[in-house]
Amino acid sequence: MKEYFKLNPITRRKLHRFRSIKRGYYSFLFLFFLFGLSLLGELFVNKRALLVWYEGELFLPTYGSQISGTTFGLDYAYETNYRELKTKFNLENEGNWVLMPFVPYDPFEMDYAEAESTGFSPPSFSDGHFCGTDKTERDVLARLLYGFRIAMIFSFGYLILTYLIALSAGCVMGFFGGKTDIVGLRLVEIWANIPFLYMVIILVSIMPGWWGVGWQVSSLLIIMVLFSWTGMTYYIRSAVFKEKSRDYVASAKVVGASPLRIIFRHLLPNVVSTLVTFAPFTIAAAISSITALDFLGYGLPAPTPSWGELLKQGVSNLRIAPWIVISTVGALVLTLTLVTFIGEAVREAFDPKKFSTFE
Repeated sequence: MKEYFKLNPITRRKLHRFRSIKRGYYSFLFLFFLFGLSLLGELFVNKRALLVWYEGELFLPTYGSQISGTTFGLDYAYETNYRELKTKFNLENEGNWVLMPFVPYDPFEMDYAEAESTGFSPPSFSDGHFCGTDKTERDVLARLLYGFRIAMIFSFGYLILTYLIALSAGCVMGFFGGKTDIVGLRLVEIWANIPFLYMVIILVSIMPGWWGVGWQVSSLLIIMVLFSWTGMTYYIRSAVFKEKSRDYVASAKVVGASPLRIIFRHLLPNVVSTLVTFAPFTIAAAISSITALDFLGYGLPAPTPSWGELLKQGVSNLRIAPWIVISTVGALVLTLTLVTFIGEAVREAFDPKKFSTFE
């Protein structure tokens, strides 16, 4: 198995070429730094404390189970309000302390600090709402961070599933050709003519409301993939169809190589540039699609943190809460710009006119 994962000299040259394109390479590092930050988002944006020192005992509430207020001498049994606990410890000054995250709110918490609050609090450094709150007083920065994590995970899942279907269909049609190619191509063309947006809206709108959030998100991902894989299939089919006429494929057939070995060992390494160069733009398309669907109300189920939902709120209340649109559009533009820079660098680094391998 080791030989299948060993990078050949041409692949190493392509990666070296990618690293030499500074704008794309640093965009790649920065984007995955942000993604890694979002995966550890509970350490930076969370209503739970990172550490609590109480009467000689250390507690780590962030990733553990809920800790009731009675554990820390409070008069209620539900989960501890760690912001209030920190204030209490500071006033008592008995050696107990609480370490809170940078943003002490989670994306679902409604922080009605004032009894007469009507939502849409502006950015406030003193309260920890650095990007303000939405109409239900949920922290915008928290929803941006967790919305980014969900969008990235969703787009990676979309990329993997789309490529699996497109690779399977494209390789079969391109390699076997003949009637298999003709019938397969006609079926792909018929499926591609089904209106993507209408089908997604219809299927999402009839999704049972009693499904859990995980099932709804997974179903939305599968629905989007089912109506999005056809475009990539054409490219894979064309690349495989062209490569199978090379002499190295004929040599592999002469020595008795099976179709699976020829496809995975010989053809795919030579069409990988097609897969890699489209990957960043597929991710950008997935992020844009899920944001657009959320904006229209057919995306992620409420109250899941979502950029599209924030944009919808911000556009509807642009005059009284401009910070929602400014922060959300800024995050969206930054993410898509980084992905575009990565895509341009990948496309140049894996340019088949510069690199090819026939073996």
